[in-house]
Amino acid sequence: MARFAILYLLFFITTALPAQQIPDTSRFFSIGTPRFAAGEGPVVMIDAAHNNFHTLEGRYRAFGNILEADGYRLLSNEEPFTAEALKRCDILVISNPLHASNNQGAWHLPTPSAFSAEEIRAVEQWVAGGGSLFLIADHMPFAGAAAELGRAFGFEILNSFALDNRQRQVEYFTRQKGLLRESPITEGLDSIVTFTGSAFLIPTTAAPLISLDEHYTILMPVEAWNFTDDTPFMRGSGLHQLASRVYGRGKVMLSGEAAMFSAQLAGPRQEPVGLNTPEASRNVQLLRNIIAWLAER
Repeated sequence: MARFAILYLLFFITTALPAQQIPDTSRFFSIGTPRFAAGEGPVVMIDAAHNNFHTLEGRYRAFGNILEADGYRLLSNEEPFTAEALKRCDILVISNPLHASNNQGAWHLPTPSAFSAEEIRAVEQWVAGGGSLFLIADHMPFAGAAAELGRAFGFEILNSFALDNRQRQVEYFTRQKGLLRESPITEGLDSIVTFTGSAFLIPTTAAPLISLDEHYTILMPVEAWNFTDDTPFMRGSGLHQLASRVYGRGKVMLSGEAAMFSAQLAGPRQEPVGLNTPEASRNVQLLRNIIAWLAER
């Protein structure tokens, strides 16, 4: 287990510390034909009210730029979730929320829910009534903070790190290996990459899009990135990192990794991390496909 600690601690230090990352606001992507005319698409609201690591005006700026180029209208949410607040959008995006006790780098157990019971009930009822939720819960502690909201829709998010036993910093999921699953959402894509996330179990009503296999170990540390020989673990087979489901009259998309939909410039040399890397070039189309699926009524 010590080799995991060394490898991923170095990876974390060089590419993931908040102080060393800035959003990539460049036009690194290309969209031939937008889904909607400029500013006429559905309203996508990106949460910023729950100590989110990724927000529209921060680390998900590129996420927003891609959607704006596709014609969607964007909002940033700055208030607790209520039935009234959720009326403002068609699609709600929540990426890496945190409870206040885990904010400012306090990435250790316990990891309470980022949302109150009333907020979870409001979101569940909104989706059941026809809303679309895109919940993104990265590695621990973000997975733990989102677990209760995921559970409201039948997903069991593990407060974990899903690490590739082959010690790769970029995770490759291919159709050839059967880990990128057949779906209208993945149509035309032969491979997708992620950048170390969490894992989850899905209900029978959900459709897996990215699955893990025996090459993955699911580690559940007391403190983020601190792995020891005593760290609890389980195998990755039967677990997933991206899945969708219809819920009532609405839809839910759950992702166990956030950087695959982000674009950062990291470190003093401003190295690209996320959507702006050559390895993740197909992730832009996946993001567009996901939002298009969530927007369909």
